[in-house]
Amino acid sequence: MTMAVTKDMAFADLDVAYEELAQAIDRVGPKNEALFLTKLVLMLAQQSGDLDGFCKALNVAIQDLPER
Repeated sequence: MTMAVTKDMAFADLDVAYEELAQAIDRVGPKNEALFLTKLVLMLAQQSGDLDGFCKALNVAIQDLPER
């Protein structure tokens, strides 16, 4: 899964981001998880201002998920 991005985040920062995200998901609980993640992704998409990059990221993220 390789995706071109305009900014690189240091691995250590990515690790912190992962932990922050995991804690936030725990705080909102299972009932609000999908809504929280949707809001977060849309806010990050708006912040990046890159629709093409957003669409590419969606396609990468959907790969290799278990079937519903």
